[in-house]
Amino acid sequence: MIYDDITQVVLDDVFLRLDGFADGLDLVMKIEAFNGAGSVKVKSALGLVEDCERRGMLRQGMGIVESSSGNLGIALAMICRQRGYRFICVADPNMAPNNRALIQVLGGQIDMVTTRDRNGGYLATRIERVRELVEQDRSLVWVNQYANRAAAEAHNRRTAASLFAALGDLDYLFVGAGTTGTIMGCAYHIREQGLATWLIAVDPEGSVTFGHPPGRRRLPGLGTSRRPELLCESLIDDVVIVPEIDSIVACREAVRRWGYFGGASTGTVLAGIRAYLPKMRLPARAAMISPDMGGAYLDTVYSDAWVASAYAGTVETPPHYGRMPLLAGAGYPRPPMTRPASDTTPGALPGSLSAHADHQH
Repeated sequence: MIYDDITQVVLDDVFLRLDGFADGLDLVMKIEAFNGAGSVKVKSALGLVEDCERRGMLRQGMGIVESSSGNLGIALAMICRQRGYRFICVADPNMAPNNRALIQVLGGQIDMVTTRDRNGGYLATRIERVRELVEQDRSLVWVNQYANRAAAEAHNRRTAASLFAALGDLDYLFVGAGTTGTIMGCAYHIREQGLATWLIAVDPEGSVTFGHPPGRRRLPGLGTSRRPELLCESLIDDVVIVPEIDSIVACREAVRRWGYFGGASTGTVLAGIRAYLPKMRLPARAAMISPDMGGAYLDTVYSDAWVASAYAGTVETPPHYGRMPLLAGAGYPRPPMTRPASDTTPGALPGSLSAHADHQH
């Protein structure tokens, strides 16, 4: 396939079966790392930029500013470079150094915040800084991945549509929750198509997205310290909360068992599926989305020294690639932490879902 420009390089037909993940579970992973920007976020970024262009908000000579911990920033930097826009990425200290470097190579500018918000994260601080920059420079446009429905619609049309076209009927779909654009796009698609698939959100411990207590998070990607405006919980059937150390364990398990070198978000979703197994009706067919590869996490997720330092008192034995770790005070997998669902039957919708879906669509 020959493409005319890098923004067209979106490969939506790459899947990997995780053979033997669990008895009775046929689990397939949708791999997003082979897109032009290296992650699922290229679709969000394209949707956001093209929406602003259609509405006349973005023209030549102008620039884009957005808050990002990495992948969306990389995707926006790539698109802005190709289309001739300036780009400022408002980031925080959790950004992986190579993601920061890549954005700069693509011509983007990094604006780093260092003050934590009231929930212990940086998201609210980053967004406040975005607002300041837009106020200071009227030629900057905030595409707003947290509230602009164009991000979710991109995943409705592309990510979810390609997944179900390739895999057919599924009992469960597990999607990590960050800005919630990807999972809301999947939710729109499932409801619009009348599918029976149960949509499960996976969120890291310490994230406030689904109303859980705030806490320190070291890994970028999933989770928020500020609830995204895009999120509509009634379109999601259940939520599983994953401790960060379990995400690291799952990343390393994927390398050991399937040779798959996934990013932290992939590990979080894998750990969420394992934790959710006791609630699943087996045998079942399930899918998950792997947002990116693990290159940005060599110094964190895949570094024994970093893990031992960052999670001191949590890890008794460093989670080496060849064996599973021992977790202090708990075994692996840990039981899921979920919000109450109105019905535990796969495919059943919350009581107010139909009315809400009608309102949304």
